[in-house]
Amino acid sequence: MSSKTTGERRWALELTETTRAFPAAASASCRPVARDAGVGIGTLYRHFPTREALIEAAYRNELARLCGSAAELVATMPADVALRTWMDRFIDYLATKRGMADALRAVIASGGDPFAQSRESLLAAITTLLTAGAADARLRRDVAPADVLASLSGVSLIAGAPEQRDQAGRLLDLLLDGLRRRPSAGAG
Repeated sequence: MSSKTTGERRWALELTETTRAFPAAASASCRPVARDAGVGIGTLYRHFPTREALIEAAYRNELARLCGSAAELVATMPADVALRTWMDRFIDYLATKRGMADALRAVIASGGDPFAQSRESLLAAITTLLTAGAADARLRRDVAPADVLASLSGVSLIAGAPEQRDQAGRLLDLLLDGLRRRPSAGAG
């Protein structure tokens, strides 16, 4: 990885949290972001020539962080607990995207595609979690990752606002219960 790529990745990591607080308006200044990150506006623009480039980098970084956490979770906890933990992170991830909707639309309008490969990355993360759960017999083997992604998206649509987080948690518990492996009826 080149030093420029490494530097851009580091900037994206540092600025992801800051961009969550971006005002929705596409014309909002990047000066507060630079100030909060402890850098000058010139340094910010050297790495991200436009506000949209910064938002896209932050979005992609946050997606990579979420998806990468699946392998870390299955390595450190039982697969069903790892899946439930990841589900919480997914709902939180979508909540931040809801707040950035206008900014992401501006990225798209400027020719960017922040969502390229998002679905594939999310499906790969869910596959990691389901495969680990099937291997340790905690989760069903017959579940399609796309069905889990659709279910998680539905939970986010219904209960994705911060004040609905308790309801989202209950819905995620119901979803996980449906994904758990049940002993066969004849195993009695």
